[in-house]
Amino acid sequence: MGAVESTTVRPTAADVLAAADRIRPFVHRTAVLTCTAIDDVCGRPVLMKAEHLQKVGAYKARGATNQIRRLVESGTPVPGVVAASSGNHGQAVAWAAALAGIPATIAVPPWVAAPKRAAIEGYGATVVTGGPEAESHLAIARDLAARDGLVEVPPFNHPVTIAGQGTWVLEAMDEAPPDLDAVVVPVGGGGLASGTALGVEAVGRRVPVYGAEPAGADDTARSLAAGRVVEIERPTSIADALLSTHPGDLTFEIMHERLAGVATVTDDQIVAAMRLLWERAKQVVEPSGAVALAAVANGKIPGSGPVLVILSGGNVDLDRFRFPA
Repeated sequence: MGAVESTTVRPTAADVLAAADRIRPFVHRTAVLTCTAIDDVCGRPVLMKAEHLQKVGAYKARGATNQIRRLVESGTPVPGVVAASSGNHGQAVAWAAALAGIPATIAVPPWVAAPKRAAIEGYGATVVTGGPEAESHLAIARDLAARDGLVEVPPFNHPVTIAGQGTWVLEAMDEAPPDLDAVVVPVGGGGLASGTALGVEAVGRRVPVYGAEPAGADDTARSLAAGRVVEIERPTSIADALLSTHPGDLTFEIMHERLAGVATVTDDQIVAAMRLLWERAKQVVEPSGAVALAAVANGKIPGSGPVLVILSGGNVDLDRFRFPA
């Protein structure tokens, strides 16, 4: 059966507003946090949208819920849904599908964090493991959709996913000061960055949106610099949710038009941002969720005024993680 609709359809600011109405009964309106100690480190006021405290521990609940509720609204009976994920999207699809009474199958890479896999299974989904190739789990999800008539729920390169991901910024802008300098989001496949840019437009604010990604997984930065989608062979980073080999064609098109830029940060800088959040703000955030703050803390985002960042996920695998001395 494939995805809900063609990925060639461009989402709009109006789609983000519609998604917010659709998912509101199911997701948390998360807090916008501040911390004087973090402001001091960053040299500017920082507002932090606490999506690590969202359902399933990540903003991914928004896009997945938008997809599943759209499917429910259509009234079309389906045997189930399938998604490819390194963890957070899979949890979100499994959770949203369970709420709707729809069976879910999630294809994951072999290096998926154990807590993320356990959560996917805990929501009742079937987990299928891909091979060692970077995106073999994506091919598995597509094959299952074609073979079994499942509806594929794409992690980023889909208008319904993009619209759902952008809803966080609608909430955050209600609490943002008039002199907000920038919005910063982590970039993997580009669904969050694309949706955020559309969400900022939806509230009528002329605030630049910046992406932030690991230096070892800088496919979006390279793509934007080249003016075309660039694929990297083997992305590496502690930020396991951002290891896409290339942005989607749809997300790239939106980001190319609308992002003010993409900053890259090292794994050491990501770890330092995690530690800052844990020690000073008492917030447990996974590596991918700390990337936007890492970019601000290391002077990668222009300006000195207030900046809004999203703490995009909190599903950290403590068995893998070791603090530096």
